[in-house]
Amino acid sequence: MTKLLLSLHVLAASVAVGPVTVAASMFPATLRRALGDSGDGDARTTLRTLHRICRVYAGFGIAVPLFGFATASSLGVLGDAWLITSILLTAAAAGVLALLILPAQDRALAETTGSASPLQALPPLTPGRLAMVTGIFNLLWATVTVLMIMRPGSTTGV
Repeated sequence: MTKLLLSLHVLAASVAVGPVTVAASMFPATLRRALGDSGDGDARTTLRTLHRICRVYAGFGIAVPLFGFATASSLGVLGDAWLITSILLTAAAAGVLALLILPAQDRALAETTGSASPLQALPPLTPGRLAMVTGIFNLLWATVTVLMIMRPGSTTGV
C-alpha cells in the first residue's frame, strides 16, 4: 500500500504543482506584454489561460499533501523533522499562491480587460514584484522537492 500511496503522491505533485509553477512563472512576462501593447488581445487571452491553469491546478494540488500525509503515516515518519519542515514549506507555498499570486493575477486581468474585480481595493503587484513572489513560490516547492528526495534518515541508503 505504501508504494501505491507514494506513487499517487508523486504523480499528484507532478501533475498539479508542475503546471502551476510554469503558468505562474509565465504570467508576469505576458502581463508586461499586455500592459505594453493595449491592443494585444493574444496577450490578454494568454493571461486568462495562465490564470485559469493556476486556479484549476491549485485546486487539484490539495491531493499532494493528502497523499503525502497518507504516505508518511504508512512509513511511520510523521514526526520526522524533514517532514515537518516540508509540511511548513508546503503550507507557505500554498499561502503565497492563494494570498498573493492568484489575487494579483485576478487584479491584473481586471486591469488589462477593463473589468471590475472584487480585489480592486488591494494594492497592485507590478509585473516585477509578481515575478519575485512567483520565484519565491517556486523556490519553496523546489526546496520541498529536495527534502523529499534527500530526506534525512532515508532507508534507501543514498
